[in-house]
Formats: sequence, C-alpha cells, structure tokens
Amino acid sequence: MQGPEDGRSARKRKAIMEAATELFLRKGYPGASMDEIAATAAVSKQTVYKQFTDKETLFSAIITNASSKVGPFVEVVNALRDTDDLDGDLTELARRYITTVVEPRGLQLRRLLVAEADHFPEVAADYYRRAPERTIAALAACFEHLAARGLLRLNDPLLAARHFAWLILAIPMDRAMFFSRDDIQSRAELERLADEGVRVFLAAYADREAAQADR
Repeated sequence: MQGPEDGRSARKRKAIMEAATELFLRKGYPGASMDEIAATAAVSKQTVYKQFTDKETLFSAIITNASSKVGPFVEVVNALRDTDDLDGDLTELARRYITTVVEPRGLQLRRLLVAEADHFPEVAADYYRRAPERTIAALAACFEHLAARGLLRLNDPLLAARHFAWLILAIPMDRAMFFSRDDIQSRAELERLADEGVRVFLAAYADREAAQADR
C-alpha cells in the first residue's frame, strides 16, 4: 500500500514531468533549464534532482512514459485475430491507429525526439522498439494468424504489416512533421485516409475466394 509520503512523491514526480514536457516542447530540450522546470512544477530544484538525477534522465523518463501508451492499441490489434468481419474491424482499427498516432501531443513529442535523436541515440532506439516496432510486430503476428485462417494471402507478415501501417499513416505523418498542430487534418479526413488505406491493403492481401467459401 502506498503511504502519504509515497503519494506526495508520486505527485511531485508527475508535476515535474508535466512541467518539463511543456518546456521541452515550447523551448526545445537545450532551451529548458532545470531551474525553469522546478519553478513551473512549483517544487524546489533539489526535489527535481532527487526525482531525476539530471536533465538527460528526466528527458528519458518522459519519452519512456510516452512509449508506454502503445499498450492499449496493441491489445486492439490482438483482438482482430478473432474477427468475423475483416473489412469492418480492420477499418475500425485503422481509424483508431491514425487518430492515435496523429494526436497533437504525441506528434509534438515525436518531433522533439527526432530533433534530439543524435544526442540521445539510446533513448530514440528504445522509443522505436517500445512504440512503432512493437505495433508493427503486433500487426505482423495478427496478419499471420488471419492468413492461417484463410482471410489474408501473404508471404511476409512483417512486410504486410509495414505496408498496412504506411498506407494508413504516410500522408498525415508526412504533413504533421512540417506543419503546426493547427494544420493537422480533420478527424473526418483522417478517417477517410484510414478507410482508403484499408481498401488498398485488402485489394492486395485479402483472400476473397477463401472468404466467400467460408460463407
């Protein structure tokens, strides 16, 4: 059970991470000082250093926390294995995928990490393994299972997963890397892109003959 002191420490840690995130996104990693982070979080500088050894550790913790949010989406991917409506369920998954990845705060953090990747290669590599690569691996395993059920035709599940991901994400992600959050496409446009991505993916990979035979 968490005691009062542990609760206060957790709240301070959360406040520090939120303050640091805001400052990193607004001023860039080099432009945000630990003094500013402490002031924004309304804690002492000593408290910041007690929770995080240095600014590098704090930055790493923020990125690790962001990568942990991929878990719920992986669960959605895994649930697709038992689909009785591949077209409909894959479309719903694609819509969730695109709106999750193009969420404004997530995009801002991605830009920040890309900007600092040369200075934090291990943090960047860890984020890639925990988020994009984990998602692709889940999609590949799901598609392999669907192929075994006769719903898809594919020789390389990993390649099929990458095709699916970039049919869905390429257009909005490319734009998002260069424009502000105010220029991100509307939800309706994102859903249209997801729907069209699924249509093209299924045109290439769906085993329609097997699907018809099962009916």
